[in-house]
Amino acid sequence: MSVHLVGGGWSAEHAPAVYAPFIAEAAAAAGRYAVERPRVAVLLVAPEAEGVELAARWRAVLESVADVDVAVSVVDEEGAFAIPALAGAHGVLVGGGLTPAYRRAVEPVAGELRRLVASGLPYLGFSAGAAIAADTALLGGWRIGGVPVAPEEASEDLDEVTAEAGLGLVDLTIDCHAAQWGTLTRLIAATEAGLVDGGIAIDEDTLFSIGTAGLRVAGAGSVWSVTAGDDGVVVRSITG
Repeated sequence: MSVHLVGGGWSAEHAPAVYAPFIAEAAAAAGRYAVERPRVAVLLVAPEAEGVELAARWRAVLESVADVDVAVSVVDEEGAFAIPALAGAHGVLVGGGLTPAYRRAVEPVAGELRRLVASGLPYLGFSAGAAIAADTALLGGWRIGGVPVAPEEASEDLDEVTAEAGLGLVDLTIDCHAAQWGTLTRLIAATEAGLVDGGIAIDEDTLFSIGTAGLRVAGAGSVWSVTAGDDGVVVRSITG
């Protein structure tokens, strides 16, 4: 099974390419238990009114791709998820919003998420859900040492670029909305400053999957690899 990372975006045109691989793996997991309709647990962090709309949006997106049972759990930005939110899931999707709030909200279920993925269930992280999947999660920020390195609008309500322990599902740091928000420069600067050991920046409506079958890139945009080299930071595109 795989960890699927999506850089954000809501293009209906690219939804099949972005979400079908995750749903296919959830269906395979369901099939091992003779369940015909896979159950996808969707974890969202949002204010109450916004959460209702966001839950409906995710149901519509996933159901437009395949016949799935979408079980949505929503907590506010000060809340936290509990283990029952994952009950009966054949795949887990963690959505987007304020990345530091998502990191706090998943902490009580982090161990169970790792166990489920290790047991063969697929994980899909969308925007914030992708960022926190890493061993070292880049939570946001727009300055390093007071020097701007990314647009302030992409700061996630943080001033200094902040990296903390993530879920540990993948061993590389992830930034999202790369081309759309200009966050590739944040990952480059964080790598150069030694805050992270490099990573990937994913465009919106773009999927990067890591699994037993290797690496996969699909969707509308690009995935950028950032590594620290002997002569400085090296940036290159990844193709699937």
